[in-house]
Amino acid sequence: MFGKKNKIKFNNHIDTLIGINTTINGDISFKGGLRIDGHIIGNIAASDEEQSTLVLSNEGSITGKIKVTNIIINGTVTGPIFAQGYLELQTQAKVYGDIHYGSLEIHLGASVEGKMIQYDKLNSEIDLQSEKMVTLIPAAPENQQITTENKNFS
Repeated sequence: MFGKKNKIKFNNHIDTLIGINTTINGDISFKGGLRIDGHIIGNIAASDEEQSTLVLSNEGSITGKIKVTNIIINGTVTGPIFAQGYLELQTQAKVYGDIHYGSLEIHLGASVEGKMIQYDKLNSEIDLQSEKMVTLIPAAPENQQITTENKNFS
């Protein structure tokens, strides 16, 4: 509890910067680190998933799906977020969409309108459901005859 915290290691080097006065309409694929101060209308995906980092500043906005391992958000996102590694929602972050994350840090003031799903829990629930067999409609025994009467089911 009071021991040394395990710090998440991720790429803190920014390779690409999208400036505050820039608006991009279209999908973005990148490697390494990407900082967005402008506005993106399109999906963002990292081609190097293990070392990818996305930083969205308080001036920036993204409308589209984000699939990056490590994400730090302080702006506005409209769309689903998939962060298998680390997701940090800073004080001015506003997310309108579902969030899938590995580990999560939320600062006071951040807001989310959507579901928050942790990857480990999602995978374990799917495994548990696949092991269970549920019969929704029980079968009638072969020697039992099923009869119906004319009834008004209004």
